[in-house]
Amino acid sequence: MTHLKARRGRFAKLSLVKLTRYTDYALRILIQLARAPDRLQSIRELSLACDAPENHVMKVTPTLVRGRLVASARGRGGGMKLAKSADQIRIGDVVRLTEGVLNIGACEACTPCVGCGLPNLLAEAGEAFLTTLNRQSLADLLQDQTPST
Repeated sequence: MTHLKARRGRFAKLSLVKLTRYTDYALRILIQLARAPDRLQSIRELSLACDAPENHVMKVTPTLVRGRLVASARGRGGGMKLAKSADQIRIGDVVRLTEGVLNIGACEACTPCVGCGLPNLLAEAGEAFLTTLNRQSLADLLQDQTPST
């Protein structure tokens, strides 16, 4: 029960890593595109395959295009596909693209004390988190999804 006591103390509002739904949808979209890398897929197809509302897919995909992870073609027969191979897309880079500056924790319960090392430690932990995610590529995630018998 020590975790309950710690929650009531000075760091009660310390937030931990929680990726946004935006990042979740971005990763789902990329995984779906990687399953058929040579085929253009429409927003509607991606929405159905990713179990994501079409309007959310429409909001996320421009970020993936700007980040040069996804290529898009407009018009009839248009759609999206990966802009590079799945083994070149690192998961940490996707999270950095969609989350921006990753703030894995911030002490909101107090004003930082002079000389307090917590903010620097948390920033370092955020970088370590992204480094760990960058060990895996989109291709690695697809291999992990193969059904076991």
